[in-house]
Amino acid sequence: MHLVWRFVISTRRIAVLAATAAAVALPVLAAPAATAAPASVATVASAASSCTGNPYLPWAIHGTSAVTIRSKASSSSTALGVLYKSHGFTVHSTTKGAKWVNVTDKKTHVRGWVSGTYVYRDVRMCLD
Repeated sequence: MHLVWRFVISTRRIAVLAATAAAVALPVLAAPAATAAPASVATVASAASSCTGNPYLPWAIHGTSAVTIRSKASSSSTALGVLYKSHGFTVHSTTKGAKWVNVTDKKTHVRGWVSGTYVYRDVRMCLD
């Protein structure tokens, strides 16, 4: 009896796997073959997506809504103000490795250092 029960379970598993494989493979097999874009479209697309000249995006605050502006590039230095994500800011310089970023808050005009952990530039991913 034990062998018969095992056979039934195995048969059901095989049937479920076969049905799943068929459901996944059917759209792939039924899809039309890919065709190349006309040369003029391909040329325009590659020119527009080229980012080798400047792969950096603008500076932004990431992972938090605000960061503390400090007098020196140190977490133990005096807090001068708060740079909110909604405020614009200008970047003047960074420490080596961009661990700290020297900024001026465009709304409050406070200048100081913020952590590079939260203020940095994203980098575009070039797929050319």
